[in-house]
Amino acid sequence: MLSEYQQQLRNRFLAAPVIPAPHPWQPVFARRTPIGGLLGVGFGADPAGGNDLLMVVSSNGHGVFDASTGRRLARDHDPDLDHSTPTGPTLSCPGLGPLAGTEVRIAGLFGGGLHSTTEDGWTVEVVSPDWPHHRVLLSADGGLCRGPAGEKWWHIFHAHYSELRTVGFSPSGHTLAVATSSDITLWTRPSLDS
Repeated sequence: MLSEYQQQLRNRFLAAPVIPAPHPWQPVFARRTPIGGLLGVGFGADPAGGNDLLMVVSSNGHGVFDASTGRRLARDHDPDLDHSTPTGPTLSCPGLGPLAGTEVRIAGLFGGGLHSTTEDGWTVEVVSPDWPHHRVLLSADGGLCRGPAGEKWWHIFHAHYSELRTVGFSPSGHTLAVATSSDITLWTRPSLDS
């Protein structure tokens, strides 16, 4: 049985429509990018310029994307089976393309996690008021989600069609990723120094 407060919170989340992320967040893709059999994702930094890179691990291979543009930078359709699934103690996979020579920690089906906060106070969290469906909430108030949606918190994604794998920010705080078993969705914002 839910307390009165819990019921109010549940009702608030159920009533919140999916709305675009607020300024300065911008979607990287026009819509979700299909990645069949997605197992997990992880972030790395481009050694050439420091930009956020997203490594995607799926049952169909691995890929690396520029997180600010969505451009695929590298693809391996047939990774080494002994090292291609992030199930070991570090939940990592060997990087490819610009991330070659590094181990990239992967969050998703096998565990792990991405950053849930940024240095300047953005927070992302997952709520499930109608489990097993998950809602992704972005907030600028430290994750309190007080007041109406669209003021200090935003319901930016609803995983009602596919299994949620992971949600979180890049270490730089410039990119926000949502990964399901079938696709990725990215938002980006300018550098904090810009």
